Amino acid sequence: QVQLVESGGGLVQAGGSLRLSCTASGRSVSDYVMSWYRQVPGKERELVGRISPRGWTLRLADSAEGRFTLSRDNAKNTMYLQMNSLKPEDTAVYYCKAESTMEYWGQGTQVTVSS
Repeated sequence: QVQLVESGGGLVQAGGSLRLSCTASGRSVSDYVMSWYRQVPGKERELVGRISPRGWTLRLADSAEGRFTLSRDNAKNTMYLQMNSLKPEDTAVYYCKAESTMEYWGQGTQVTVSS
């Protein structure tokens, strides 16, 4: 069983930056593909980006291109999402997911970008 905990969310002004962390416990996720998703009320959860076990970015949403960077530190069992040049439309709850033969989700962290 894998438990995921997101952190680093908060309130930031437009143009600012945040770094989200997703830390896993229960077992190593170094061989898991990991992803960041986000969701706003009334809308479907959408993929922000996906990273391979070795740290290659497999997918990045068009809305994140040039502004967001995914990374991971397998020694710390942690994945990161560096978000720069934040916009009000980035406001959402951000979730991480770890997937192998099973999927595991975190509880989410709120990001609010004020204009």
